[in-house]
Parts: sequence; structure tokens; C-alpha cells
Amino acid sequence: MHELRSLLPFLRPYLGKYALGLALVVISNFFAALGPRFLERGIDALQGQHAFLEVQVAVGLLVAVALIGGVARYGMRQLLNSGSRRVETDLRDQLFQHLQRMSAEFYDRYPTGDVMARTTNDLLAVRMVAGPALMYLVDTTIRTLLIAPAMLAISPRLTLLAFLPLLGLPVIMVSLGGLVHRRSQAIQAHFSDLTSHAHENLSGVRVVRAYRQEEAELAHFRGLSEEYLRRNLSLARVQGLFFPLLGLMGGLSGIVVLYMGGQLIMAGQVTVGEFVAFGVYLAMLVWPMIALGWAVNLVQRGAASMARINDLFRERPVITTPDRSSSLPPTRGGRAVEFEGVWFRYPGTAERGWVLRDVSFKVEPGSSLAIVGPTGSGKSTLVDMIVRAHDPTRGVVRIDGIDIGQVDLGVLRRSVGFVPQETFLFGETLRDNVLLGAPDDGRLERVAEVSQLAEALPALPDGFDTMLGERGINLSGGQKQRAAIARALAQDPPVFVLDDALSAVDAHTEAKILAALRGALSGRTSIIVSHRLAAVRDADWILVLDEGRIVEQGVHPELIVRGGRYWELLRRQQLEEELEEESVGGG
Repeated sequence: MHELRSLLPFLRPYLGKYALGLALVVISNFFAALGPRFLERGIDALQGQHAFLEVQVAVGLLVAVALIGGVARYGMRQLLNSGSRRVETDLRDQLFQHLQRMSAEFYDRYPTGDVMARTTNDLLAVRMVAGPALMYLVDTTIRTLLIAPAMLAISPRLTLLAFLPLLGLPVIMVSLGGLVHRRSQAIQAHFSDLTSHAHENLSGVRVVRAYRQEEAELAHFRGLSEEYLRRNLSLARVQGLFFPLLGLMGGLSGIVVLYMGGQLIMAGQVTVGEFVAFGVYLAMLVWPMIALGWAVNLVQRGAASMARINDLFRERPVITTPDRSSSLPPTRGGRAVEFEGVWFRYPGTAERGWVLRDVSFKVEPGSSLAIVGPTGSGKSTLVDMIVRAHDPTRGVVRIDGIDIGQVDLGVLRRSVGFVPQETFLFGETLRDNVLLGAPDDGRLERVAEVSQLAEALPALPDGFDTMLGERGINLSGGQKQRAAIARALAQDPPVFVLDDALSAVDAHTEAKILAALRGALSGRTSIIVSHRLAAVRDADWILVLDEGRIVEQGVHPELIVRGGRYWELLRRQQLEEELEEESVGGG
């Protein structure tokens, strides 16, 4: 339950709303408690000489307190439930902001489906604590405090006997509450697994269909769904005990009141009106007791969900902006990029699992660098470090001579236009995807020409205003990569990084894009990673990586003459292309 303490800061901005709502809880219960007294007055007045007048007065008072109590109850629900909605919104916004700051390694540990479950299902459970659960807990407490004295005033003995069965309620709630909490945690954890599997399966639906795995995936999902059902039924069995037991306690109290109250009436110790009023008071307590059980269930589930949300809040990004960050000098051209003695291995890997080993080089402002090497040589990891997707395990990366670990992250990333291997497009218009916050001042058409994206426009129904499907599913792989290149260019960055982002376009289109890029990036620093050596031959400097080390470097003619690793890679690619041409020709 201590996990719910972290909810208090989110309640604080709405203390006034909650205070007024809780005040209305008191007012509504106060007037509700007056109703049985007026009922008692009207019933007992039937024996008097002016019965009709007394009954009219009693009815009028009953209507008045019912109206006032009803209005107060409406206001109570509006204020407390709307307050809980606002708390939920603030909590969701802060959680999303927190997730935006998290580093790449966080998302390696937390599947997307798990995070989605915590930001939806768990948040709903927490909202129920901040609204309905709080409202009914206070409502039950206030109602009991108001009604118990009124019952004692009618008959202390009858009150004591009526309350005896109700003493078992705390025992029931404490004993079953622990079970509800543990089973709620298990349900929420499994819901994360279920959501993760569904998200992964839908994202990879083309692979599933291509390998005819629909039945296997359906069987797997059915198993997860059955387990989720089993856990929910297990919780439902525990929760199902609450209401019958509460009803049983209320029924036993009613039997006691009926039996003992009848004796007191016959003995002349209470009037018929008092007996009826007492019975109404008791009935008014039964529903709050049932609501109390429901509220306890909500609190237990909310505590379990808040614990899961707090797990996310306790995570801290590995990549952060230092307290005293440095600024980059203003520039109209490129920036210098330097690696000095950089070693890197991913967290949790063995001592020998180095991805980069003692990498050192410098790219002068306005020049171009190409990085080539076999698969797994560390090319993508190297360029990821320029935008601090990862920090070096050893060594330092500098931009304009400043350690990038000391530069504000926003400033650093605005200085680098990065096109990653895996292209991601949002389910918005093509225009929104390319500009992505950049002003629409004519640059859209310009970057579309450079990236050859303009060639794809005639095939799109609304041109730049065409709505893209999820992850840009209605574009081909090559069109996605061209859109990603256009997006990076639209930011007008001093440093441009292209991480093998032309793999899905044909050689002819690639040559056109690279030729256009050379003109568009004139005066800017460019770093191009490519598995096609033909794409990097015109670079000012070429690095050859192998097993995380720089094994060769130089310009294209020198590396060819040297006949080393670069020449081997080039020769292998030429042979592969020749074999492919022969295969196509033979077919």
C-alpha cells in the first residue's frame, strides 16, 4: 500500500477540488441521515389529532433533504471523479515525458507491449483509486459516523446487537485484501506479456504470413489468453467472496433488528416510527459496507498497478545532459567530429564482447567520411555514438573539440541529421513525416528532389498530403528510406550521418541520391556508412572496420592499390554482382 504514497504529488494540484468534493460527501450524508428522523416523525404522527398536517410537514422535509442531499451527491461525484481524471492525465503525461528521456538500453529491457500495458491498464487502475475508491472510503466512514449516533439515540441495546455481525467485516477485508493484491499484480504482469506478444505479432504480420505461422501464433496467443483468463477468474473468485459475505453480515443484522426490535415495540421501549427509522438507518449502512469492500478491491488493484508504474519512474536514463552543459560554437557550415581511443561493449556482455576496439579518427568540418566493413564490424554502433544513442565504455567522442558527453543533448542532436538503418515513419501525412517540426518554407520540395522522393509522388494519391499507414506501410522500402533522408535534410544539420540507409534502393537511384547529396551537403560534414563500396568511392576519407577495429583507412585509389581488406570487399561485391547478372540473364 505504501506504493500509493507516490500518488500524493499528483493529487496536490487539485486539493481544492478534492476538499470541496469531500465536503459535499459530508453534506450529502448529513442530509441523508436526517431523512429517517423525518420518516419516524411522520409515522408516529399518524396517532395524533393533527396527523394529516404532521404527515405533510414530514413529507415536505423528506423531499427537501432528499433534494439537497441529491444535489450534494451529484456535486461530490462530479468533483472527485473529474479530479481523478485530471490526476490520470497528469500521471500519463509525466510518465510519457519520462519515457521520452529514457536511453536505448531501457527499451532493450522493457518490451513495447509491457510499457503500453503500464501506461493504459495500470493507469486506469490507479485512476480508480484517486476517484471512486477514495470517494466510497470517505463516504462509508462519514455515513457510519453520522448514522451510528442516530441509532444509539433510538436504542443503544438494539444498535449493539445490530453491529455485532458487522464486526466480521474488517476481518474479511484484511484476509481477502492480501489475496486481491497479489493476484492483481500477477494479472497485470501477465497482461504485459499478452500485450507484448500481440504488439510483436501484429508488427511482424508479414513475416508470420510468409512463413505460414498463423496457426502456431494463434495457438501461442490462445495459451497466453487462457492463462490471463485463469488468473482473472482466480481473482474473481476472491472478489466474489466479498459481496456475499458483506450481504450475509447485513442480512444477519437485519434479522437481529427485526427480532429484537419487535420485542422492544411490544415492550413499549421504542415506537413504531423509531423502529422503522432504525431499520432505514441499518439499510443505509449495508450498501456503504458493500461499497467499502469494492473500494478495498480497487485500492488493492491500484496499489499493485502503482507499483508497476513506479518501477518505470525509478528507471533512470543512462544518457543524460550534464548539470553544467557546454554550448557548441555557432556555425554556418559543418562541424568537426573526432573519436579518440573509443572502446565499447553493450551492458551485460562479457569482458571480451567488445563491439569497438580503440577507434580513433577525425572528420574535419565540411569534409566527408565513409565507413565500410563486413556485417557485424561495428559500423552502426560507431555512428550511433555521434548522437549519444550509446556512450563509449572507454575513450571520448568530440564535436568541434568538445566532449559530446558535456554538450546539451538537445543541442547535440539538433546538430546531427541522422538517418538510421531501420527507417521509421509515423502514421501521419508524408509532409508531416518529412518536415517533423521543421518550417514549411519551401524546403520540402527541395529535400524531396535531393532524396529522389519526388519521383514517388505521382504514385501517391494526395502527394505530400497522403496519409501513411502505420510505420509507413503503404510505401515501399526504398520510398521509406528516401523519406527518411529527406527528413534528415529538412532539419538543415551541420553534420549529416547516413547509416546504410540506401540498402533498399537500386544502384541507379542510389547514385542519383549520392550525387545530389554531394551538392546539398557542400560545406557540411557528412559521414556515410554503406555496404556498397561504389557508394563511398568519392568520400574524402574512408575507414575500413573489421571486428570493431580500423584495419585500413585512406582514399579510394590508395586503398585499391594497397590490395588489402578494402580491395577484398570490393572484389567480393563485384563477383556477387556478376553472378547475379548471369543468374538474371540465364533466367
